[in-house]
Amino acid sequence: MLLTISTNIRPATELGFLLHKHPDRYQIFNLSFGKAHVFYPQANEETCSACLLLDIDAIAMAKGRSREYGHLLSQYVNDRPYVASSFMSVAISKVFRSAMSGICNDRTELVETEIPLTTRIDVLPVRGAEGLVNRLFEPLGYSVESIPHQLDTEFEDWGASPYCSVTIKGTKKLSELLTHLYVLIPVFDNQKHYFVSDDEIEKLISKSEDWLKNHPEKDFVIRRYLKNRPSLVRQAMARLVGDEGASAETVSGDRNEEQLEKTMSLNDQRLGAVVAVLKASGARQVIDLGCGEGKLLRKLLSDWQFERIVGMDVSIRSLEIASKRLKLERLPPKQAERVELIHGSLMYRDRRFEGFDAAAVVEVIEHLDPPRLAAFERVLFQYAKPKTIVLTTPNCEYNVKWESLPAGQFRHSDHRFEWTREEFQAWANRIASEYSYQVRFLPIGDDDPVVGSPTQMGVFERE
Repeated sequence: MLLTISTNIRPATELGFLLHKHPDRYQIFNLSFGKAHVFYPQANEETCSACLLLDIDAIAMAKGRSREYGHLLSQYVNDRPYVASSFMSVAISKVFRSAMSGICNDRTELVETEIPLTTRIDVLPVRGAEGLVNRLFEPLGYSVESIPHQLDTEFEDWGASPYCSVTIKGTKKLSELLTHLYVLIPVFDNQKHYFVSDDEIEKLISKSEDWLKNHPEKDFVIRRYLKNRPSLVRQAMARLVGDEGASAETVSGDRNEEQLEKTMSLNDQRLGAVVAVLKASGARQVIDLGCGEGKLLRKLLSDWQFERIVGMDVSIRSLEIASKRLKLERLPPKQAERVELIHGSLMYRDRRFEGFDAAAVVEVIEHLDPPRLAAFERVLFQYAKPKTIVLTTPNCEYNVKWESLPAGQFRHSDHRFEWTREEFQAWANRIASEYSYQVRFLPIGDDDPVVGSPTQMGVFERE
């Protein structure tokens, strides 16, 4: 992937001072995912162009991630080494850190000067609505030229690819251009090569607070930048434009799902079923993986069979809400010592997940990207491996029973998939066989003779 920044300011070679990269030197920078090369194909008084070329070590990355991509071949055959994505954003922040921060002791006045800049990105994966490049860059004052590429010029019937060579032109401070690129490049294909956590909010706010809050596509940018994780999107919106503005747009998915299930109190039935299974298992130490705002924890806390209760979630904000709802600060000492909230992720092995009699994973896996299920499986079934695992997920066959839910739409805007009963059972049986568990399946909610129940539960018992 190649990023080229050019200017015709006089003298144009001042670009080298701003980037802290000498035009006469070819430089190589080692990154965790490969190498970044900086060079100047043209550098004279009239025109200066600086190139950032990324060489991704796809083989090393595939070996390091093992089965995380799910399909074996896709670990080695994909577009990541060739398209501008989050890899490019990381490279910009590492290689051009001082320039992006607006630091140049040799040209202090030039740092704050808007200069004519032309940037070409080869190539940008544009996955989204038509005119997306224009919608994101033009409100920032750039003119945009986008050249789409065919999948194969010899086979025109295959149609256009999602890849474009994009050129943007504008009179900007160099630091502004670099921050715009840093934030917006990963937004185009809605993928990141690393786990998105609360830290990403700080990166987004620090790099975009001055311009994103007034951008007409700010909601879209925030959702894509944070990989559509509702809790993170809510926090970012709240910090950027205020709580009122955040609540209207970003919590709609939560409310829609709650409204669908409200008529049958499905959530109460779901939590009741989970508690019943945990009690019947004889478990005394239970961990709720993806505890959210603590609804299951509250039910467990009211039953003294459960001597140790731990709630884990990736969202700091959800854990704060859970703490308030459980009133941890006001619990009697004996109650308080039974419960603990921890921040973590289901994508990485964590020894804090080990040693429990049972684990609950309630309406969580459908929020994971399918390629990440393999990592989740290892974390829970191979490493944590509690004696009992209670896992629930929606049954998409039941969706036809809700008239307010359009055909083909998921119950929640953050769901990455919704399984049929056959798909869920095939996955669960495979996992049970691979990790030495027995699994049985139970319906939750109204069990329709044709489409089944709205929620399906798998109860795994370690052999």
